Amino acid sequence: MKARTVLLLTCTSVFALALSASGQDHAQTDALQAFTTVQKVLQHPRCQNCHIPGDAPLQLDDGRVHAQNVKRGVDGMGSPGLHCATCHSTDNAPASYGEHMPPGAPDWRLPSAAHKMVFIGMSGGALCRQLKNREENGGRDLAALREHLDSKLVLWGWDPGVGRKPVDISHEEFVAAFERWAKAGGPCPP
Repeated sequence: MKARTVLLLTCTSVFALALSASGQDHAQTDALQAFTTVQKVLQHPRCQNCHIPGDAPLQLDDGRVHAQNVKRGVDGMGSPGLHCATCHSTDNAPASYGEHMPPGAPDWRLPSAAHKMVFIGMSGGALCRQLKNREENGGRDLAALREHLDSKLVLWGWDPGVGRKPVDISHEEFVAAFERWAKAGGPCPP
């Protein structure tokens, strides 16, 4: 009788562990799938045109080097004498001005030179690890990164003005995917 009880308890424990592992695998798979949505948004031209490896931002949907020899500057707000705000206002130009006028949003800028946060050409794993690296992302944890997603500068990607394609995944879907990924601890693809 005692042997049967031990066997039953052992089988029950193994089954419970298997179910737990299966649930963890599902959560991990869901989080990684959510990150693919996050990656698609971050690597859309609206985001990656400013999240650049060098110091010359890109522009338009085809990601060409910004005209006027614009440079990042130390603080990400342009170089002395040619700050971003020289052309970029706090709002998009009226539609009546036509296509490809300088877009605008509050605090128009690139990431600083110290925290470039490059999105261009990054694999999913490299992008994920960079996002979570506080030395590279300006000291932000996942909660602070989530808060950043609601800034007016980020929201501009869904309302980029006449002649520019908005991010093709809704902001709501993007935020939901980010939150699912972050809730699981922000696992990174290989």
